[in-house]
Amino acid sequence: MISANLLMLALSGGGESGGPLDVNPGVILWTVVTFVFLLLILKKIAWKPILISLKERENFIKESLEKAETAKKDAEKMIADNKQSMLKAEEEAKKIIDQSREFAEKLKSQILDESKTHAKKMVEDATNEIERKNAEAFNKLKEQVADIAIQSAEKILRENLDKDKQVKLVKKYMDDLSKN
Repeated sequence: MISANLLMLALSGGGESGGPLDVNPGVILWTVVTFVFLLLILKKIAWKPILISLKERENFIKESLEKAETAKKDAEKMIADNKQSMLKAEEEAKKIIDQSREFAEKLKSQILDESKTHAKKMVEDATNEIERKNAEAFNKLKEQVADIAIQSAEKILRENLDKDKQVKLVKKYMDDLSKN
């Protein structure tokens, strides 16, 4: 009720004139008309460019965010692809290293087997050669012993069958042999 009394007092023009709380209907009317006129001018001149500028700014920010999100997704995809590529490359490198090791082991075994086979063949060849040379030497020795025996028998027979002469002859022949 107090506020209604104050409102009535203000409208009736009571109190001091020209005060800050004085209500003047003409001033109110011109203030409202000026405000509406100013709003219409701002709407015609400034409101559209401001809204267009804000809309452009909003679209630019939205596009920038979309581009940033797209770039982020692309970067994440590239990182994932790079990781997969690196894992594949590591697997391939590991396979190649394992295959190289296997090949080296096989080659080593093959070379060792070939070396053993070659050495065994060389030993067999050397043994065969030694046996052949021994047999050859033995045959020569047999021939020489036979020749010596025949020569001794011939000398003995040519000489008298005297025992002393035979012993001297054999000793002499043995000395001749030892000199040769």
